[in-house]
Amino acid sequence: MEYKTEEEFLKNYDPNQFDRLSMTTDILLISVSSKKQDNYRKTSKKMMSILLAKRDDYPYRNMWCLPGGFLNPKSETLEECAKRVLKKETNLSNIYLEQLYTFDDINRDPRMRVVSTSYIALVDKNRLDQKISENVSWFDIILYVEDENSVHITLDNGKINFSIEIKKRLKEKTTDRYQFVAEKNDHLAFDHSIVILSGIERLKNKINYTDIVFNMMPEYFTLGDLQQVYEVILNKKLLDPAFRRIIANKVEKTEKVQTGEGHRPSALFRYKK
Repeated sequence: MEYKTEEEFLKNYDPNQFDRLSMTTDILLISVSSKKQDNYRKTSKKMMSILLAKRDDYPYRNMWCLPGGFLNPKSETLEECAKRVLKKETNLSNIYLEQLYTFDDINRDPRMRVVSTSYIALVDKNRLDQKISENVSWFDIILYVEDENSVHITLDNGKINFSIEIKKRLKEKTTDRYQFVAEKNDHLAFDHSIVILSGIERLKNKINYTDIVFNMMPEYFTLGDLQQVYEVILNKKLLDPAFRRIIANKVEKTEKVQTGEGHRPSALFRYKK
């Protein structure tokens, strides 16, 4: 049927002619924070952590997943959905949030066709005033081993320890894009192991050309602490002179010093806005 005007088309339009799907948002909340040391004279060790929620219903009951939820198509955008879910699941708001990827594998959810737009959120969890929900827990990444074809990640929250393994296949050589396939995954629901790896890869790339790392830093910090955060994210040791060149125009020295750490007081810096 041919319509003469858009008004006529919309009046006769049947939305049921297309298959429907559900949209969700999943939030990868990442923190790089100091792990407490038994000996106060030791330098605090930085750990990358992610926040996971324990599912209390099927599918994947009693398994862990990223905080997430279904989009209300009539009243919110994807970002508004992500913020609502983050507030509900973690009691967190007003923190850094950016869209990661859209995950649309046909069989990613056993209930129905569900497409998920994931987000990265960054925070320094050691300085959070809000109390997180009872069903969520911070998991430290205690092992991150990567080679040309796979990535092995071990997560630990002090009570539970489990590993995930993801295979990598080069998808597009000109842009260095990879396709990820979950191989070992007994504790994480849906395709969230792939979301986690995708988010970490994004963070590793962006730290080299943006100031994104400062969303995980306190207002004042030592250069040693900042270097540790870079090293944890990049998963490699950085030479001091090279690191100082990287951050030379990003920070400024203050008159404050760090004390009470069991070693000589260190100058404190802050992000140069």
